[in-house]
Amino acid sequence: MEITNIVSFLDYYEKIRQRTNRLIAVIPEQHMDWAYLPGKFTVADQIRHIAAIERYMFAETILGNPCTYDGCGKELANGYEQVVQYFNDRHEESMGIFRNLSDEDLNRKCITPGNTPITVWKWLRAMTEHEIHHRAQLYLYLNMLGVATPPMFGLSSEEIIENSRIH
Repeated sequence: MEITNIVSFLDYYEKIRQRTNRLIAVIPEQHMDWAYLPGKFTVADQIRHIAAIERYMFAETILGNPCTYDGCGKELANGYEQVVQYFNDRHEESMGIFRNLSDEDLNRKCITPGNTPITVWKWLRAMTEHEIHHRAQLYLYLNMLGVATPPMFGLSSEEIIENSRIH
């Protein structure tokens, strides 16, 4: 997917975020500190990570600044409400930066934390893929915990099968 228009990208990215928010909304508070193995990201770490990487890696490098990502631990936000607030606040900060991009800015280069030049639109695409990747991990975590999760696009696999049989 090539991103050539910032307004259409921002609309698309907000829809990605809405899907992530629908998933976060069903996380039981008591599972926020759960991880499938010691030393792995917890549910809350995943959420803080999406937020911190978006703001302090992707947005900063697009501004021409060095990456300032420094992890996703409890020191950033602890407890369900605080983690969700952190997630939403960092996203709003990032969106403020992205809204100031012009269509021409999409074709300029920025420097990744690996010191590699990349076109801004490709970096935005990578940011989107990053969120989707971690949202998928959250789906898996919640399924391992037996938490019912919202279907991605309105219907579950079973509902699609059932609807297909009707026709």
